[in-house]
Amino acid sequence: MAPGIPAAMERPHFIGIGGAGMSGIAKILAQRGAEVAGSDAKESPTAEALRALGATVHIGHAAAHLADDASCVVVSSAIRADNPELVRAAELDVPVVHRSDALAALMTGLRAIAVAGTHGKTTATSMLAVALSELSLDPSYAIGGDLEGPGTNATHGSGNIFVAEADESDRSFQKYDPEVAIVLNVELDHHANYASMDEIYESFETFVGKVVPGGTLVIAADQPGAVELTRRVRDLSSLNVVTYGESETADVRVHKVTPRGLTSEVTVVLNGKFLTFTVSVPGRHYAHNAVAALAAGVALGIPAHNLASALGKYTGVKRRLQLKGEAAGVQVIDSYAHHPTEMTADLEAMRGAAADARLLVVFQPHLFSRTQELGTEMGQALALADASVVLDIYPAREDPIPGITSTLIIDAARAAGADVAAVHDKATIPEVIAGMAKPGDLVLTMGAGDVTDLGPQILDHLSS
Repeated sequence: MAPGIPAAMERPHFIGIGGAGMSGIAKILAQRGAEVAGSDAKESPTAEALRALGATVHIGHAAAHLADDASCVVVSSAIRADNPELVRAAELDVPVVHRSDALAALMTGLRAIAVAGTHGKTTATSMLAVALSELSLDPSYAIGGDLEGPGTNATHGSGNIFVAEADESDRSFQKYDPEVAIVLNVELDHHANYASMDEIYESFETFVGKVVPGGTLVIAADQPGAVELTRRVRDLSSLNVVTYGESETADVRVHKVTPRGLTSEVTVVLNGKFLTFTVSVPGRHYAHNAVAALAAGVALGIPAHNLASALGKYTGVKRRLQLKGEAAGVQVIDSYAHHPTEMTADLEAMRGAAADARLLVVFQPHLFSRTQELGTEMGQALALADASVVLDIYPAREDPIPGITSTLIIDAARAAGADVAAVHDKATIPEVIAGMAKPGDLVLTMGAGDVTDLGPQILDHLSS
């Protein structure tokens, strides 16, 4: 067995290996020397990156893809029971390991930082990974998006710190035992798995309860859900609680966030001293994510002024207000926002960064269940744009829900005074946007589905 490889993962097979979470674990195992294999629905740059690390990646799902000598099969909650490779695993009596258990095993023996919250996990995790790398601490990390700098979502580092994005959607974050846990916010989402806010709070309480004795919880002081969670876990005697935010009572207080175009300057008060640093993405919510990262690093004993300087080296994550390019005087920016809070935050950030620009949005709703529960709020968020087009719902892992369509969002947007239109054929979007956009406008492609593919196409159409 190669050093650093859990015994059951010497020859892992990943079903859906190209996914953001799955690919990160596969990359780390490949870098540690495991014989990684897997399959994915379609070819992608991620599949090529995995092959470059020595992994075998099949396109499409078939029983024959699973080798007889596989040591385990790794799955996410999105893999259905009738997947042919999963069925074959049962026939061969190959152990099935959930993605979260695989990630927990990789963190064993390292100083783990687990970043949780309904929004902002990928950004805060990425900020930490970049800052710790800049300080030559060579962390391992697993993130739900590709860093702009290193261009990857995961790596096996030689240091003793492991930074991981902790997913609450299926309660998988309850598997981790971090030294430092970050909770950015707590809101109701993932309606297929959570029926109420009480269930959400219980899940986050379990996550926080897994922090190792003497460890630290870094948690937002301004967000109502986080404040309530803090109240619920304050009595955990072995837990150090560090709050951050604009509240006067915050342990790490955000004194000022100053917009500087597509960046921000952030000043915090830490241990009675002012500390100022730059965040390379616009918006108050991204500034708060950076402060959470700062507080987590300090909890590990890293000097605050070193971290502040290193955080300034963060250049963004793909799909988090990522500038895709400019053509005919129009900038095209990509946003992963798919929950109303995220949508509002990104739209407000763009308003702050370019107050005189006209903001055009291409929005693709993600999941029928989320649209059913939050479609009205999504429509209200779109009222912050000057004009929007709304695509059909991206189903991802879900089957349609009768009566739930993008019309729910469009009706709510129009009721809020928004200029919004439905476009059912995604292929026509580049032409539609090119007809709407004028020099000086900003175009935002928004959603967690394949709307991201439209950015380059829009730019090509604007250029022609």
